[in-house]
Amino acid sequence: MIRILLVDDHELVREAFSLILEKAPDIAVVGQVGDGASALRLCRELRPDVVLMDISLPDISGIDVTRRLVDENPSVKVLAVSTHINRNFVERMLEAGAMGYINKAAGRNELLEGVRAAASGKSYLSQNVAAMLMQQPGRSDMKGATHRLGKRETEVLVLIAEGRTSVEIATRLKIAVSTAEAHRRNIFRKLNLHNAAELTKYAIREGLVVP
Repeated sequence: MIRILLVDDHELVREAFSLILEKAPDIAVVGQVGDGASALRLCRELRPDVVLMDISLPDISGIDVTRRLVDENPSVKVLAVSTHINRNFVERMLEAGAMGYINKAAGRNELLEGVRAAASGKSYLSQNVAAMLMQQPGRSDMKGATHRLGKRETEVLVLIAEGRTSVEIATRLKIAVSTAEAHRRNIFRKLNLHNAAELTKYAIREGLVVP
């Protein structure tokens, strides 16, 4: 029996997934939560085989939750289930340790196939996600933040988009406040942006932060 933990901030979505999964004879939903902190706690308590993980959560992004889950328990298989079809989101989820990525527009059969594949240690992408990856250019061809900015600058960009101050950024990245402010100035200059609102829109469009 494949034991499933559902993580999604919409109760109706969790209920819909639960109805689909519970009809399968080899799958059991052992828990449902709507935020990242609860997902981490319940995963420790319930030890599910597969975690269905949304990206947009109210407290911690599903990407960060996935990374922490996999670090804490490498045997846990995470399958991303999201409305976002974006190369950066897909690649970041897979890099965080997810076994696959399913768009919420996918059908029942793809959801079940994805769960079974993840449980057996195999990767899985829903058809529309696989098609997107084939059609969209890779990161090296993109003209976005990952192309124009250095690694540290991209990290600072994400934190600015999340509303962090220079002091908070410096603390988080273990750098001087003056260095954080210098990175901030360079980011705005390189991307020709003028305020935090423009930067946040840019980060969302590039798939660097979850809207």
